[in-house]
Amino acid sequence: MEKIANFVFPRSVPEAVLVSLELSRSKWLVTVIRPTNHARMSRYLVAGGDLEDLLVKLSEFRMKASRELGHDVPVISIQEAGYEGFWLHRALEAAGVQSHIVDPASIAQPRRARNAKTDKIDGEMLLRTLMAWLRGDPRVCSMVRPINPGDEDRRRLTRERRELIAERVRPVNRMKGLLLSQGIRDYEPMRPNRRERLTELRTGDGRALGHNLKHQLERMLDRLELLLAQMKAIEEARLELAEQCVAPSASENATVSTVNAGSLLMKIRGIGPEFASVMVAEGLFRRYENRRQIASYAGLAPTPWRSGSINREQGISQAGNPRLRTAMIELAWLWLRHQPESRLARWFHARTGPQGGRLKKVMIAALARKLLVALWKYVTQGVLPDGVVMKAA
Repeated sequence: MEKIANFVFPRSVPEAVLVSLELSRSKWLVTVIRPTNHARMSRYLVAGGDLEDLLVKLSEFRMKASRELGHDVPVISIQEAGYEGFWLHRALEAAGVQSHIVDPASIAQPRRARNAKTDKIDGEMLLRTLMAWLRGDPRVCSMVRPINPGDEDRRRLTRERRELIAERVRPVNRMKGLLLSQGIRDYEPMRPNRRERLTELRTGDGRALGHNLKHQLERMLDRLELLLAQMKAIEEARLELAEQCVAPSASENATVSTVNAGSLLMKIRGIGPEFASVMVAEGLFRRYENRRQIASYAGLAPTPWRSGSINREQGISQAGNPRLRTAMIELAWLWLRHQPESRLARWFHARTGPQGGRLKKVMIAALARKLLVALWKYVTQGVLPDGVVMKAA
């Protein structure tokens, strides 16, 4: 295909049955365009989750189009990323359907004050987007690269641990609030002696805890200790995960790096099992062509605003993986403490100087982006960031 100044001349839509799937819990709206008539769309309803009925209809569409054209034609489908995850994509691919998943936020929308939204409109929009993408317009939308089941399962540990940490806050704060209403301010439910300390508590006016209040606190301790036990089991499994995970090599010819990514990261001072497992499971499990791709995936890429005489930055895009982005921002702050002599830390201090406040918050996002790129090069190419101190053996 001829290219001039990065412009790709449009090509025609391939002869195929084009299908869009508008998914919901109760029903799936299937919108179809036949290869013999791109101006007419047909719509069919399938019960939500009824894969067998969907495959039967797709097979009927293919057979009918093949009879009209006199030769076999493929079925190409598109659906939005979200509710159904990736299982439907895998099932369609296994059935011979060319399935695509699109990021719904990347599709251009009318900029009116209020836009009409129905399943019918969404189904047509997905089909028009698919046709433009098949014609060779790479910027009409962003297609999602599906994650394989193994990588999808491995990141469950880090995500569940974050959920348990959030759940742990509720019983701890509730217990402190109940005791504060009795004049007790020095009880810490997270300490190992929480059971023994509970029996010794006295209210602000010198009384023992009430019978029902004491039993309520004991039951809350039961729930808290269950959460702590689950977190401990997850942390043990997470350590094994961090030691087993590998990152794809930056080379196109290589399939997987022979060096363990999690173990490499944990050799650096300031990076423990949590950061190593989050980075590998959420970001470094896939291959990136360049540093811009990995920064964009984490939502740490800058967003320019340039129009006429206006030339400024709007900050990071925040359009990528929020868990990876949060972990990198936290790691950037810790990097300044544990790696003060590294090149990245010196760059940060040179840019911020004695100033603080908002400037440091802005620059920490830039440091997080540079740190992510540097660690990606480290685990894929073996390039150690300048000035980094490793842990003692």
